[in-house]
Amino acid sequence: RLRTAMKSGKLTPQDASLVAVYSLAKALAISPLEIYKMPAKLVNDLLTVHGVVEQLKAEEMDKSMKDAQKKKW
Repeated sequence: RLRTAMKSGKLTPQDASLVAVYSLAKALAISPLEIYKMPAKLVNDLLTVHGVVEQLKAEEMDKSMKDAQKKKW
């Protein structure tokens, strides 16, 4: 159920909260309980920063792969 909801982007508020807590705890290498102690604004801000960082990493990975393919030929 959760996998399907995440792939479709149709999460319930409870599932979205759980995913947010898991993602941030994983990114910051802290206990999910610490996330629950944070103000909601801080959680949202940190999730935004984490999302941007992950996008930049993905872009750099794509660029590196394209560069490697060009050098291969």
